[in-house]
Amino acid sequence: MATATAIVGKLKRLLEGRLQAAWPASLLGRTNAVLAVGASAIAITALAALWGFVVVPISDRSADDEAGLVVLAAKTWVELSPEARPYFEIELLENHDLIISANVRDLPFVADGNAYHDLIETKLSQRVGEVVRLMESDGLLWASVPMGGRVMQVGFSSQRRDVQPLVVGLVIFGTGALIVFIGSALIVRRLAGPLEAMAQAAGSFRGAEGFKPLPEEGPTELVTLASSFNAMARDVTTLLSNRTTLLAGISHDLRTPLARMRLALELLPEDVDARLVKRFERNLAAMDELIGDALRFARGAGEAARLVEFEPYISSVVAGIDEGLVVHWRGDVPKRVFIAPGALERVLANLIDNARQHGSGAEVTVDGGEEVCVHVTDVGPGIPQAERERVFEPFYRLDAARRSATGGSGLGLAIVKQLCDAHGWRVAIGVAAGGGADVNVSLAGSFAGT
Repeated sequence: MATATAIVGKLKRLLEGRLQAAWPASLLGRTNAVLAVGASAIAITALAALWGFVVVPISDRSADDEAGLVVLAAKTWVELSPEARPYFEIELLENHDLIISANVRDLPFVADGNAYHDLIETKLSQRVGEVVRLMESDGLLWASVPMGGRVMQVGFSSQRRDVQPLVVGLVIFGTGALIVFIGSALIVRRLAGPLEAMAQAAGSFRGAEGFKPLPEEGPTELVTLASSFNAMARDVTTLLSNRTTLLAGISHDLRTPLARMRLALELLPEDVDARLVKRFERNLAAMDELIGDALRFARGAGEAARLVEFEPYISSVVAGIDEGLVVHWRGDVPKRVFIAPGALERVLANLIDNARQHGSGAEVTVDGGEEVCVHVTDVGPGIPQAERERVFEPFYRLDAARRSATGGSGLGLAIVKQLCDAHGWRVAIGVAAGGGADVNVSLAGSFAGT
């Protein structure tokens, strides 16, 4: 029992997964799908009702009337005198489109598959008491009708040769689908356009200055949503700007008391314990490093992008950090970029310093193409998969041993992540060819062309 329940549950989850995968992802697609299902149900119901309550009764009555007219004409012709029969044949032809003849010809039977022909044959057979087959010639339907010991051949032009429910259904479905698509496109267009613009704005918003508010127009719900998003964006921008200003101000103001403490340390008497002086110097150096990191982050986060020559810029930045490093270029690299040069310089400096601290040297590679990436790799232990997100948190270290061995403020990678987020870049950690860490920064969207 438990096994059967597990199998049923697994099949249910599999079916739900298949349905979820097949369900359209866009608003237009889902609206079309819902309206199409509803329109299809209405069309099927209407077609079934039309067929059951209109087409079938009319077809039955029409076939019965046609069979009755044929039998009545044959019976009347037999009962008339030979002199009156020619006049009767003319009247049948002119008024009822019937041709009656005592001369029985060998004509081909009608093709199978016509439901209305089968219905006429059934009605004729019921009226004459024996099987009657329809024939076709000269554009007319012919029936051999036994009457008064003779066989009369009656030709008539059927007003309803065939009913094609498949064609009718396809026409209804095709017309309905076109109406649904046009209607849903007009409706969803008013919704999808603003929602797509809002999604793009939300995806590109980084809290920096210069945010363009979304237009507050359209249906009431979209106006409310756009207004709320604009208010949120303004609040976040103001908050981040105030935070950056406050951080820069505090860090700058801390430099003065720090300088006084250094001066006081220099003026201490010579008989003060040298180890105590060294300890104070290390603490002051750590404080100075933290303040420097905060100031550099504040300047980089608020920096505006400008047009720079890409290859000379990267080469000069790397040479300024370490003259021994050589930049490796791969692929088609664009010549000019719109970028915040100070922020990217800080990102590269932190990544190179981190690679040299935790690995044996650093290497810089720039991959060209549609999405240009700057890779900083090292030869070392690398960063485990489970830790690759957490290393971007402030003051997070992989282990205490690395902290004591390498020193540093613990803000290097955190500043890298914050600066990349502020300028729309993407930073990720992979595995280098030599087994060390490969920290790559994607600069997609910053390039002005070659």
